[in-house]
Amino acid sequence: MKFSEPATHNPIDAMTVVGRPHTRVEGPLKVTGRAPYAAEHHEGLDDLAYGEIVPATIAKGRILRIDLDAARAAPGVLAVVSAGEAGELGKGKTNTVKLMGGPEIDHYHQAIAVVVAETFEEARHAARLVRVDYATDEGHFDLAEALAEAEPCTDANAAPADEEQRVGRFEEAFAAAAVTLDAQYATPDQSHAMMEPFASIASWDGDELALWTSSQMVAWGRRDLAATLKMPKEKIRFRSPYVGGGFGGKLFLRADAVMAALGAKAAGRPVKVTMPRPLIPNNTTHRPATRQRIRIGCEPNGRIVAIAHESGSGDQPDGGPEAAVSQTRLLYAGANRLTALRLAILDLPEGNSMRAPGEAPGMMALEIAVDEMAEKLGMDPVAFRIANDTQVDPEKPERPFSQRQLVRCLEDGARRFGWWRRVPQPASVREGRWLVGMGVAAAFRNHIAMKSGARVRLTRGGGVVVETDMTDIGTGSYTILAQTAAEMMGVPVGAVTVRLGDSAYPVSAGSGGQFGAANATSGVYAACVKLREAVAQALGFNSAEAVFAGGRVTSGNRSAALAEAAAGGDLSGEDRIEYGDLDETHQLSTFGAHFVEVGVDAYTGVARVRRMLAVCAAGRILNPVSARSQVIGAMTMGVGGALMEELVVDTRYGFFVNHDLAGYEVPVHADIPHQDVVFLDEADDKANPMKAKGVGELGLCGVGAAVANALYNATGVRVRDYPITMDKYLDRLPPV
Repeated sequence: MKFSEPATHNPIDAMTVVGRPHTRVEGPLKVTGRAPYAAEHHEGLDDLAYGEIVPATIAKGRILRIDLDAARAAPGVLAVVSAGEAGELGKGKTNTVKLMGGPEIDHYHQAIAVVVAETFEEARHAARLVRVDYATDEGHFDLAEALAEAEPCTDANAAPADEEQRVGRFEEAFAAAAVTLDAQYATPDQSHAMMEPFASIASWDGDELALWTSSQMVAWGRRDLAATLKMPKEKIRFRSPYVGGGFGGKLFLRADAVMAALGAKAAGRPVKVTMPRPLIPNNTTHRPATRQRIRIGCEPNGRIVAIAHESGSGDQPDGGPEAAVSQTRLLYAGANRLTALRLAILDLPEGNSMRAPGEAPGMMALEIAVDEMAEKLGMDPVAFRIANDTQVDPEKPERPFSQRQLVRCLEDGARRFGWWRRVPQPASVREGRWLVGMGVAAAFRNHIAMKSGARVRLTRGGGVVVETDMTDIGTGSYTILAQTAAEMMGVPVGAVTVRLGDSAYPVSAGSGGQFGAANATSGVYAACVKLREAVAQALGFNSAEAVFAGGRVTSGNRSAALAEAAAGGDLSGEDRIEYGDLDETHQLSTFGAHFVEVGVDAYTGVARVRRMLAVCAAGRILNPVSARSQVIGAMTMGVGGALMEELVVDTRYGFFVNHDLAGYEVPVHADIPHQDVVFLDEADDKANPMKAKGVGELGLCGVGAAVANALYNATGVRVRDYPITMDKYLDRLPPV
């Protein structure tokens, strides 16, 4: 199905199932432990062995000698595989560095061998018997130093040859502006810290490989595993039916899958590899740190006349920048504009996508800068944002937003949150020993249209089966796909069986970047259209007039039970959604507003988030229950980024020091007493036939700045260097 014209009325608009709150259809499996995650597929694997990764203990250099003899002689050991035994490996399309090191080492904790044994304990013990001699090279681990020599690079959202994005004459307009701001901001390296670690089980049958793994993108993982092992992808069955969180860290193939495949081949047995938590930050990917400069020039009435956002980040030589300026190109009006990125080459572990890549750290800076400018102008921060709203792409005024309700998000949020009670003068509100403040930030994230396929079957008993390689990373994919099929085929959700995460099924958009839900449901919609045609034909009905409802199909004065169409055998419909140029003629984006209240202990400096509100405009909300969970989880993640999350770099030896959940702190339920989420009524007919977009990233973008702005309002101390830990403001608190 080609979606190239705005959606008109269709069966989804009935919203008898879609748009209604539904608990997760796979919930009972999860709470009873019957939903098999990557490390739990034991059926048919009675001879399962265990693999343990041996990581590099230097950040850059070369293996001179690796001694595997002691490991091979250890009790229970079945095989030991290093680069020498593995032979020449390839590299996946989405991998920045190779997943198995040797003899060259690209980063600390790069996998250099895998030990396979009868038990996990034996594998772990033997892995520690591997002895490695290295020649260490000088590496680059300090972002600030490396940025001094960094080259400009291309924004992934820009034209291929453009290193800077310019509209108008920024420098002249900024110099002539009545009120100006020029400030520097910093965000740290961050870890995904997902609940389920990276894990894989590999099993060979001749030259065919079966892999169960924890992956957000089945098709990408299969493709890249085939490229790494230098084998046809058709020989690999790649499965990931349940994923315990990914946040972008599991978008790409990782070492656990490769090591499991190599270990299973060498041992002649199925092999399970579960990456220990301390290996994850350095072996896998992380959100890169940024150093950002923002300049804003305004007229006295608050209208922006010049805005510039420049950001620098680091990555391995074949990597790319953290595109922290992306939202600044679209969020606020302004005739004269400049955005630019710089990439420093670092020998740290690979930097890559983490929830809302680009916008999350970019808005942590931009939305503080907007508050700072509002204060310079003597304007309310909400009013300043509203004054600079735009209904067209600021860089291409001929290109309107398909829908943009940012102003309403801000106004509704301010009313609901009690913004009128905010005292503009910082450090003016006390409740006992607590300094109390409120903060606001806009939320923004683009919608991405991606091809997505599905197969839908009608069984003899009238049940509906959905099959697609889409994944559920805890976001509710099983449920919204069941709702889509139920709405289209006129059956209850309980009559729909959803099967996900298997490369044997049609290729979907996958889970990531806020693109999963809207595209995957649109793919199921397209397949259901095909199935409806097959059903109508089997019943002798006119498919254009057929109405599917209550388990029956009606056309004119004729009606039949849906199951009758499959009396002679299952009927199937398979298709995928593809897109025209609506995302080129219109800017497809989601918007929101975050409001936060914090308290800061006047004596100790301890900061506590007291309450939070998110107001979101993100197209049709497919399931308010799971969408609310998405946004609340994202808001919580934003608090972590604002107040505690930071991978600390040892710039001498090139690794992240706090590489476990004891040292890398994340927020918990007790950290945030009250959160609320409001979705504005919206259906975007230019996005897809579901008229839906996404919310998973929108709930994060801007949260960090809202916390920072609230802390400033509470204390009068402005911190521009995240995370906002007590050491950065304690000595500047108002006197007691």
